[in-house]
Amino acid sequence: MNMANKYLLLIFILISYNSVLEALRPKIKRQRQPNRYSVDKLRHFYCLLERLNEPVSVRKGINRTIVYKVPMEYLTDRFQGLELIDRSDLTVGVEEVDIKPITLPDISTAMDLDWKATFSIFLPKHQKCATQLMEIFLGLETIDDFTSASVYCRERINPNLYVYAVAVALFHRPDTQNWPPPSIAEIFPDKFLERGTFLKARQEANIAPAESRVPIEIPMDYTASNLEPEHHVAYFREDVGVGLVYWYWHMTYPQRGPPEVLRKDRSGELFYYFHQQIIARYDFERLSNNMGRVERLLHWDKPIEEAYFPKLDNILASRVWPSRLKNAKLQDINRETDGLMIDVQDLQRYQERIYEAIHQRAAVNENGELVPLTESNGIEILSHLVQSTGLSINEPYYGALNNDGHTVIAFIHDPDGRHLEQSGVMGGIATSVRDPVFYRWHKYIDDIFQEYKNLLPRYTVQQLDFPGITVTSVEVVSENAPRNEFATFRQKSDIDLYRGLDFTPRGPVLARVTHLQHSPFSYLIQVENAGPPVRGTVRIFLAPKYDEGGLPMLFREQKLQFIEMDRFSVDLLPGTNRFERPSVQSTVTVPIERTFINLNSSDPTNSDGFVYCGCGWPHHMLVPKGKPEGLVAELFVMVSDYAKDHVEQPPPSGCRQPEVYCGWRGRRYPDTRSMGFPFDRMPRPGVDTLQQFLTPNMRVQEVKIRFTEKILPPQSAPFRVDST
Repeated sequence: MNMANKYLLLIFILISYNSVLEALRPKIKRQRQPNRYSVDKLRHFYCLLERLNEPVSVRKGINRTIVYKVPMEYLTDRFQGLELIDRSDLTVGVEEVDIKPITLPDISTAMDLDWKATFSIFLPKHQKCATQLMEIFLGLETIDDFTSASVYCRERINPNLYVYAVAVALFHRPDTQNWPPPSIAEIFPDKFLERGTFLKARQEANIAPAESRVPIEIPMDYTASNLEPEHHVAYFREDVGVGLVYWYWHMTYPQRGPPEVLRKDRSGELFYYFHQQIIARYDFERLSNNMGRVERLLHWDKPIEEAYFPKLDNILASRVWPSRLKNAKLQDINRETDGLMIDVQDLQRYQERIYEAIHQRAAVNENGELVPLTESNGIEILSHLVQSTGLSINEPYYGALNNDGHTVIAFIHDPDGRHLEQSGVMGGIATSVRDPVFYRWHKYIDDIFQEYKNLLPRYTVQQLDFPGITVTSVEVVSENAPRNEFATFRQKSDIDLYRGLDFTPRGPVLARVTHLQHSPFSYLIQVENAGPPVRGTVRIFLAPKYDEGGLPMLFREQKLQFIEMDRFSVDLLPGTNRFERPSVQSTVTVPIERTFINLNSSDPTNSDGFVYCGCGWPHHMLVPKGKPEGLVAELFVMVSDYAKDHVEQPPPSGCRQPEVYCGWRGRRYPDTRSMGFPFDRMPRPGVDTLQQFLTPNMRVQEVKIRFTEKILPPQSAPFRVDST
């Protein structure tokens, strides 16, 4: 080839290369654009959920740079014709968001709930309002339409109802599945923090510039003193993360709504197991503080000994959350404005009918037909009856035992509405876990489920064993602690209040709370495999060894005290298998950043690269408090047959949630075993102790949980990469 031809070939190659680059460049741009588009949409949408008393036409975002261009007909009568946006100091960074007008939905049912009413998922009227909004939000085709309808509803709908319906829609819409959930602790901080916080927060916001504001310290003891015995476990009940997970769980598994919201695999069984685990964890904390385990709220004609004074504001309602005095008695509820008429005797009738179904092994549906409560589906049917969800097979007959119980307690201070008082904390989702009586009520509800579980066939050795597999060693290694000890202490963390502070200057306003925390730890597990390569499911539980009297627990009572710490699968090669499992990988918990973080950042992922759906036990509460001298507990590890446990299905898409208490988003529950297996049934004959229960594929290690009275500072500065 001569020189001229070489030059021509080189020019041809360069032209072809540039042509390929030019052809690829738009494709690369199109591939990247949806991510930027989605993040922008997320930021623009979430600004709608801040400062709900401020009109939508007021600038939004931490630096007031989001401007919604709203159709005039979307504004309420009060603000039509008014120029609410001060354009005198707009900067280059302003983002104008065009709200596309759509055919406005009929929200007349949802508007029946007064703006200042305390929204409760336990009330039929409120459930009806929420269902209408969910159907509207889920039925819209695009995010732009969803945003437009949300803008229209924002100033017409009760704010708590509005945020709940929006959050449920965000979780269930396919086009928002990668969005992290809005932080209810930032939107409604008054549900989590004592009322004196907000006077100080407004003072801080109005006087100090954003860069020099200091965190507002929330006292640890603000609802009671230690003269009240129940206050010793207030750190558990009033923990921000515990309130958040209860709200997120009910957002993930609503009791009412469209079919796509209700019909989730084993949602009824999850209600049973989630609450059973909350009670077991609460009992663990009580034993850590030398208290007896919680007693069922069983005798409804007797006074409730525990008082509760929540010390919470209800800012949007311009009220405080009502208190319950010591020795208050349950009374019939007759509140016409709330559409409520509940006789305490109704609860007794519902209880009797449910127990009759359990002992007959069948429930009656609305057609009068018997529906068997089988070993595989009985807990599911029973749970929907007890809750009274939209999947109850006979709500008129079996009633709404759990919901009505919450409601009767929530209005115990004003049963006929003569004082115009609203619901107590037992009527709220995020607030109910703060009340000591919540645990007594759900101990009673759990007892109903245990009545059913105790009638099921007992697990045989063959059902529990994994032939050829022997767990030979289990150890716990914690940072700065002896082997087989968990180390617990207290830590401070910050919550940003600015989204919940209407009509104050923008910028971070931090509240600093003190909560339980533990040192990072790992499980070291050794397993012998006498056969070919197999896959196993590792199940890790923890339970106190001794009861409140200092006596070793018998297996019949201890099986109810086991809290699940982790569940995961491993490959087991022939011979000796050793593996380490860090606590931060637990499939029970969400990272601490999901509790104490700014969720309106421009990057919705966590440091581990995942977007979390919100539901999940708070990681800082994974380990019970323990005692200064060390609370003796038993760590149980079981390796079961993955081939029998596994559910064949594609992995979940969208946001991630810890599977043990929350399942998989849009998928079947990823474990065929009964929830709580192997502790969910009565033991086989001859088993009185945990050691007698063991098969070779199980092992128990005695451990201690040692609490140190120290308080660590926050881990880091508040997470924020937000440009708005």
